[in-house]
Amino acid sequence: MFTDKRLTEAYEKARVEYIDETSNYVFLSDCHRGDGSLSDEFARNKNIFLYALEYYYKNEFIYVENGDGDELWEHHEFKHIKNAHPEVFAILKRFYDEKRLIMIYGNHNIYLKSQWYVEQNYFRNYDEYTEFFYDFLPGIRPIEALVLKDRKTKQEIFVIHGMQGDLPNDQLWYPTMLSLKYFWRFLHAFGVKSPTSPVKNMNKRHKIEKNYVKWIQKHEKMLICGHTHRFKYPKTKDLPYFNSGCCIYPTNITAIEITGGQIQLVRWKTRVNEDGLLQIKREVMRGPDPIGKFDIRASVKNEPVTE
Repeated sequence: MFTDKRLTEAYEKARVEYIDETSNYVFLSDCHRGDGSLSDEFARNKNIFLYALEYYYKNEFIYVENGDGDELWEHHEFKHIKNAHPEVFAILKRFYDEKRLIMIYGNHNIYLKSQWYVEQNYFRNYDEYTEFFYDFLPGIRPIEALVLKDRKTKQEIFVIHGMQGDLPNDQLWYPTMLSLKYFWRFLHAFGVKSPTSPVKNMNKRHKIEKNYVKWIQKHEKMLICGHTHRFKYPKTKDLPYFNSGCCIYPTNITAIEITGGQIQLVRWKTRVNEDGLLQIKREVMRGPDPIGKFDIRASVKNEPVTE
């Protein structure tokens, strides 16, 4: 019941954008960019991430970073993350300068809910080499949720990080953050995960997904989220629950793409070619399918078929 309430509240306050067959959106989540140390899970996939974003930039996609982009629970001072990954923030700035960046906050970067924090850390940055401040993402306003609405059919796609209704990562996020910052982060280098995270806790992960599917069925909305780090693409008879996965899998990242009126799940992966050279390849894992295939509104399902 609480999950339904939290999701509904976020939906009602969501930013709305209209889409059509010319729209290009890509959804990536859970980058968990850190400070470049051993506990920085993003660092090993940094080059894959950069290569993927260059592709989306050149192909005129709008980039939706769907929560937990920066690991602010472990590193409250954003400058440490920024200094560790300058190339990443350079391309994010290129997206933003062309009005093609939408930043959604998750539990690990919940500080972006505070516009004061955003203004202090994201509007401008300090270049330690030149000793000058420069504009970074001036005026950016991270959001909790996004609704993409089809101009013709009025079908809606609800986009949210996915921690809403997850007790330790939503309403109890602060004590969970403290336990991660002062204890669990030091075990990351050895592959040990916090039990409050749905990443390694299968029962917790399935419970979250089950609650979200209930909301989808009740409100007849297509939904894209992250948070669990488990990519999902609905099978033929499943309700339209999509999960973009994460950017910290070993040697690969996953994403949801919307382009040409269709949706698909893709993976960017490091592979070795026949000459023994490492290459980054993009492959379609599921789809593409027309977005309209996942329209479950009763009014649509009950429409008479015209021949």
